[in-house]
Amino acid sequence: MVKIVVDCFGGDRSPGVNVEGAVRALEKEKDLYLVLSGDGERIRNLLDEYSPDASRLDILHAPDVIDCHDKPTDAVRLKRESSMMKAIKLLREDNTVRGLVSTGSTGALVAAALLRIGRIPGVIRPAFCPILPNLHGGVLGICDSGANVDITPDHLLQYAVMGSVYLSETMGVEKPRVGLLNVGAEAEKGDELRKQAYKKLASCPDINFSGNAEGRDVFSGDFDLIVCDGFSGNVLIKSVEGTSLALLKRLKSDIGSKFRYKLGALFMKQMFLDEKELMNYQNYGGSVMLGTSKTVVKGHGSSNTRAVTECILQAYRMESASVNEKIESILGKVENND
Repeated sequence: MVKIVVDCFGGDRSPGVNVEGAVRALEKEKDLYLVLSGDGERIRNLLDEYSPDASRLDILHAPDVIDCHDKPTDAVRLKRESSMMKAIKLLREDNTVRGLVSTGSTGALVAAALLRIGRIPGVIRPAFCPILPNLHGGVLGICDSGANVDITPDHLLQYAVMGSVYLSETMGVEKPRVGLLNVGAEAEKGDELRKQAYKKLASCPDINFSGNAEGRDVFSGDFDLIVCDGFSGNVLIKSVEGTSLALLKRLKSDIGSKFRYKLGALFMKQMFLDEKELMNYQNYGGSVMLGTSKTVVKGHGSSNTRAVTECILQAYRMESASVNEKIESILGKVENND
């Protein structure tokens, strides 16, 4: 049985989508056990709307909530009765609990994970790795997407190792092709950080390094994993999200402007729906925090039920595949090779 604790408060649509998402996850995996952290009465009232398997479900009463206005370090220190901090405490103290899913404050979750959960031996600093679609319908990991702004070449090497293990073990990507986000494809391009990182990545036998990746080539299908500093990764993801939303709005506006466009759109309706479904980030879960000693998955603050379900299944797959143990093993080999 894989036991995961779910922080049911803190997100934009919490606790409704968190509770329903948990119920849907239980329906998909029969050896999944969930602990729902939050106001016990509200969670029980929501559960009454469904018929979950009570033998695989528990409630951790936590009456307080960490919101976006709370300073992360203060929240970790002062809001001990919050749904997030009680979930973190359970994850740290109960060895039967292997993972945590939260759609709450990113800053508080990062601070709590680092201070209370700790790192896999050998990991310099954990990093976020969200999953996005590429142009061929496959998946693309971005590591890091916001946890670490100031990094070294060794950080990027570890992101490549951790991300490769994650994709191969949970997404079925055989020998993930790793790209280093840079301003040019040539090996000599970029600042000193990127140049040194290129050398480390190219000489590591435990990853499948495919060279530099320019921003325009990230989603081409030539790469399965992009490694970068957290600042660049966060800008990349939000730029893609913003561009996609703007393009969809522009298409909708143009289609409605002329009768012949409306007629053409009628015949292409299913194609538009398919593309919208492919590009919907809610279908890909959240950002796994690679490098923590126990699994932590951060869902988008605006996650819907489908997204929460996928976040829980991400945590489940990581634990089922012993991803953290494999990361520790491979990082040990990399360090010895250095």
